[in-house]
Amino acid sequence: MDRTGIGAYDDSGDRRGRPGPRHALRREVPSTVALLAGEEDFAAMRRYTTFDFHDHAVYLREMEDLLRVLSSQGVHTTVALFDPDEYAEFCTEVRLDPDLPGSRTRYTADVAGLGATVPYAGQPIDVLLPELIGEAERHAALDRATELLAASGRDPDTGEERGRAAYVRASQALIQLVEASGPGTHHVVCSVPVDGSSLVAVLHAACGDDGLVHLRESEALVFCSVLGAGIATGTRGGIVVRSTPFPTGHPDAAGEAVATGPDVVRGWTLRNGWLRPLTEAEVFAAYCTDADTGDPVPPEHGVDYRPGLELPLPEGEW
Repeated sequence: MDRTGIGAYDDSGDRRGRPGPRHALRREVPSTVALLAGEEDFAAMRRYTTFDFHDHAVYLREMEDLLRVLSSQGVHTTVALFDPDEYAEFCTEVRLDPDLPGSRTRYTADVAGLGATVPYAGQPIDVLLPELIGEAERHAALDRATELLAASGRDPDTGEERGRAAYVRASQALIQLVEASGPGTHHVVCSVPVDGSSLVAVLHAACGDDGLVHLRESEALVFCSVLGAGIATGTRGGIVVRSTPFPTGHPDAAGEAVATGPDVVRGWTLRNGWLRPLTEAEVFAAYCTDADTGDPVPPEHGVDYRPGLELPLPEGEW
């Protein structure tokens, strides 16, 4: 498998520019490109003399050109984050000189490519970066939540694994949340405080008129792991659901489908292993407050803030 570091690239062809057999084989070999997404990470790499870039914006443009070239050659490429601190630790562990391009390529192959990645499908760099950062955050949240579930031990009375039981209960809560929210599409956010910070999971789901729930399995895995970690540790986390009704079949003057009503926001808090509905005032306060500063945020036009719904408690005590 080909691995492309943060500045390495190789192409082949004859003197007339015609692709040879090696070029044809190149299309059969997938690539991984490790990207310095943030200004701080980029600045940290500038201490290496073999890192030839001096401007982050220029670097990102060059990386975007590289991705386009690989795509034009029919090469399937995934993009990973390049972590300078992790890279330095890796070089120390395997005794590599960090100031060599080959070491960066080795890191990409051995470490970065095994973490959170996003497939390159021609998206602009300003679209790719948020996708990559979001995937890295989901990957980190899943890892931490899994650790908490595994460390929760066994129930002293039944001997059951508490982590497994918490995950099952979180799965039941998720299905009940989406079903109770009714037909439409639902943006579900779960936040669980852990060690002075928050584990956050975001999930997009839809509930049809027939009551069937549709969601992405990968998002559900992260969501249930984070919520399950909150249940297993007894943390008072929270969930907010923003629901958008399905559009009608009657277009407006611009030809767009018309929604059947405003978006609806509801909220719940995690307490004693289950979700307690928030009041309308609590939902409004939670949704209209800046999570970082605590400052009030103006309510959105065309959004209804409603109390959370009672969810039937599943069988079995927690």
